[in-house]
Amino acid sequence: MCSMKYLVAVAFLAILASLASALFFMMRNGRNDKAKDNHMAKALAFRVGLSIVLFICILLAWQLGYIQPTGLPATR
Repeated sequence: MCSMKYLVAVAFLAILASLASALFFMMRNGRNDKAKDNHMAKALAFRVGLSIVLFICILLAWQLGYIQPTGLPATR
């Protein structure tokens, strides 16, 4: 299950890279504001989609028994 850790780490890095690219497009001083807004919106949409896919993959891995929850129990 060590590969699951790498998969999650790569997904988080991709999410951070998408946020960084959206920040770059937002802060860039260009003449064409429409193109800047379009690039920024695509980067943010990619981040949201990647976050949803990562969440679903983690839930699916938990349901299939590939990962186990740890920590304190929820009941007293």
